[in-house]
Amino acid sequence: MKMKKLMVFILLLTTTSCSPQKKYPLQSKEAASADWTLPYGEWSFSFITPYELPAEVLHARVIDTDGYLYTFNTLDQTSPDPDSVNKWTDVTFGGSVHFNKVKKPPQFIVFCWDSYIDQKTYETSAVFGPETWQRMKTPADHNRLSGAPMWYNRMVFGLSPGGKVNIWFSDIGGRPSIPIKPLKMWTLSGNAMTLCKDYVVPGGSFNFIQSTQDFIKGKTYPYGNWD
Repeated sequence: MKMKKLMVFILLLTTTSCSPQKKYPLQSKEAASADWTLPYGEWSFSFITPYELPAEVLHARVIDTDGYLYTFNTLDQTSPDPDSVNKWTDVTFGGSVHFNKVKKPPQFIVFCWDSYIDQKTYETSAVFGPETWQRMKTPADHNRLSGAPMWYNRMVFGLSPGGKVNIWFSDIGGRPSIPIKPLKMWTLSGNAMTLCKDYVVPGGSFNFIQSTQDFIKGKTYPYGNWD
């Protein structure tokens, strides 16, 4: 199935209710062309925010390269990155992961998230291709301290003011994280959202956080360079 058909299915996915890990006859031509089984069994994903600029991910869905849909109503906590103050640090990792795991590389992800500093809900979607999948299957040119291979099996999403999202693969030993460039990524808000309209709390659910208010005092929105 070509990428255009995949995108049509994604639009349907974001407007319908789906069951966890349901098998769909959906693979892009590239996904169907090879076996994308991962040598380490599962990959994980986590979410981080800049220092004192919190956000929270409410819901996520992933379609893997076999066409399985994973639905996450329970997600690992979004973690603040204390080293990312005015821009993202070169090393990103996120907190511990218990729930955010998938067996095959992602064709597509969509997630709903609240930005407390923006006082709004966002819907971010990304489509991935063979370059990302191959990186996930290929060991790094350096090993872990134990001598075991180092795999790029942690995808980190950075959520920042203005609804901006960056993605990296985590590395080890203080090495810089590797930026991920999806084939396509977009973020919606307000009435433009489809799936995430169902996760907006009427009247808002954004708490007053004194430390955040103190941090942004005197600063110009959106408080840093997050490109």
